[in-house]
Amino acid sequence: MKKYDKRGNPVSYGSQAAIDKLDQAADMLAAFKADTLTAIDAVIADHPDFALAHAMRAGALATATDKAFEDEALKSQKAAEALAARANEREQLHIAASRAWLGGDLGSGVEMWGRASMLCPHDLTALQFAHAGDFFLGYSHMLRDRVARVLPKWSRDVPGYGFVHGMYSFGLEESGEYAAAERHGREAVAINKEDGWAAHAVAHVMEMQGRAKEGVEYLAATSAGWEPGSGFAYHLWWHKALFHLDTNDVKSVLKLYDEKVSAGGFGQALELLDGSALLWRLHLLGHDVGNRWDDLAQKWETRIDHGYYVFNDVNAMMVFAATGNTAAQNRLIAAVKRATDGKGTNAMMSREVGLPACEAFAAFGRGEYAKTIDLLLPVRGRANRYGGSHAQRDMFSWTLTEAAIRAGDRALADAFVAERLVGKPESPVNQAWAVRKDKLARKQAA
Repeated sequence: MKKYDKRGNPVSYGSQAAIDKLDQAADMLAAFKADTLTAIDAVIADHPDFALAHAMRAGALATATDKAFEDEALKSQKAAEALAARANEREQLHIAASRAWLGGDLGSGVEMWGRASMLCPHDLTALQFAHAGDFFLGYSHMLRDRVARVLPKWSRDVPGYGFVHGMYSFGLEESGEYAAAERHGREAVAINKEDGWAAHAVAHVMEMQGRAKEGVEYLAATSAGWEPGSGFAYHLWWHKALFHLDTNDVKSVLKLYDEKVSAGGFGQALELLDGSALLWRLHLLGHDVGNRWDDLAQKWETRIDHGYYVFNDVNAMMVFAATGNTAAQNRLIAAVKRATDGKGTNAMMSREVGLPACEAFAAFGRGEYAKTIDLLLPVRGRANRYGGSHAQRDMFSWTLTEAAIRAGDRALADAFVAERLVGKPESPVNQAWAVRKDKLARKQAA
């Protein structure tokens, strides 16, 4: 007798109890619950021949983009492959997707998960993995369009409906459709207050529109829903810290860093990214962060030689540049150079963006501001090729603006500040840059 999960997707496995438990894990995954893997592991412990459970575990670990999790991901992949002959078409697409991703072809992995979601439009996990992949690849419009392909097939009576609107909200935001993004994001949070991804999408809208005060209030007001048991809360607190920084409330930024952003001990690369990017912003603005660099530096040094995902490498370089750790800088640049000679998605990312960006941040750390600009400016326009969100890639603009002012390059300082003020004219940070570049102009004119 054919089995189905609670969303109506066909499942090849014979135990409905196991399918129901995996459904619960899928809901936890969509809500970014910290104990999602524990829930999947419990299903596998009782049902070691459940192919989809192994495939889901492989996908969850693979899309963490952290070399530290690769061995476990490959273990799950091997188990899923051994059971692939019993799997149905949807499940085989899941297995093929994680196989491609773990083999270094991130684009093919995303398309396989995308195919699974089109074959079975209610496959929430396939859609989520494809959505995550679009994010890590910098496919801004696909973050929107891949969800749009299946959105008409969803309705409120299908479990997980709100999560789909949360993903669509983020895709709309990354595509610049801010009003629609905020509407869908707020609707998703109203449906499920635990939907941290949807709250995150609304925060992104406010970040891009310079609505810092509203952003602080919104995240504070919704945190009771998305924070408990979350493996994603650190990132939402990072966004709140960015809002505080944009209002020059450095005390609140450091408090959030100490109590929330670093609370998980930087056990995964995704947490390290946020810690590094936040401290680098403070560093650019001349704020002393004390010994907060130390833990980040130690954790990044264990990942230097991997050449796994260059977005991580660029953020690691910010830490090494800020602390003047030339040995780590040299090791990292050597690793990224090796990656450029390889095959697969990361090799392309490393060649087109990662290597010049790493060299640019290292140059900034040495006080070579003109060289920073020469290296970073050409890749600014194609930075999406190495993944992340607009808010994360804004680090390039921050660094270019500060480098131009420090280099005394009046023309570039004028241009970079003008660019920032168009997007956020009320931002105290941007206004302070404008004051400094005007002082530079007056000094040069005297």
